Amino acid sequence: MNEPAKIVEKIVKLFPRGRFSSDPFRILICTILSQRTRDENTERACEKLFARYRDVFELAKASATDLYELIRESGMYKQKAQRIVEVAKILVEKYSGKIPNKLEELLKLPGVGRKTANIVLYQGFGQPAIAVDTHVHRISNRLGLVKTKRPDETEEQLKKVIPKHLWGPMNGSMVEFGRRICQPIKPKCEACPLNSECEYFLQKEC
Repeated sequence: MNEPAKIVEKIVKLFPRGRFSSDPFRILICTILSQRTRDENTERACEKLFARYRDVFELAKASATDLYELIRESGMYKQKAQRIVEVAKILVEKYSGKIPNKLEELLKLPGVGRKTANIVLYQGFGQPAIAVDTHVHRISNRLGLVKTKRPDETEEQLKKVIPKHLWGPMNGSMVEFGRRICQPIKPKCEACPLNSECEYFLQKEC
């Protein structure tokens, strides 16, 4: 196992994060709701939304305004409501209510980028997929696992150095690691269990 793989394996073990659902539709909608907001806000919005609308067919019949109060806590709720209803309608009309299990098809849905699509593929279908958000992109470069400028480049580079069994779990674990230790500003380097292997920390110490 190469060094980047060992580092990611440590992060996954030290900062475990379970799946919040195995239903591809709920994962898709909740991931859309999670954009630019905190986990607790996403959880509350998802709980309220799915208490009212149980599946894709019910959501496809809703109007965006019906969702406003249910998902307000997630932030940008008007835009997200519009996307969610639009996605639900497309899924019913084009996919008979099923969630596509191919990256290319998921990326055709409004509001769905590579991060969201890869989360759905891993959590909903058990496929090996690396979801790169701001945490994964920042931490991977800070540790020295990759040297990239954009999240899509980070995803491609990580696929070359990380074994497939770590692809899915690394997103959630890196999010936890990023929130608790490897923060964007003033990372807690002295308390970090990976500082002896971190390029950023070692350069700072020189």
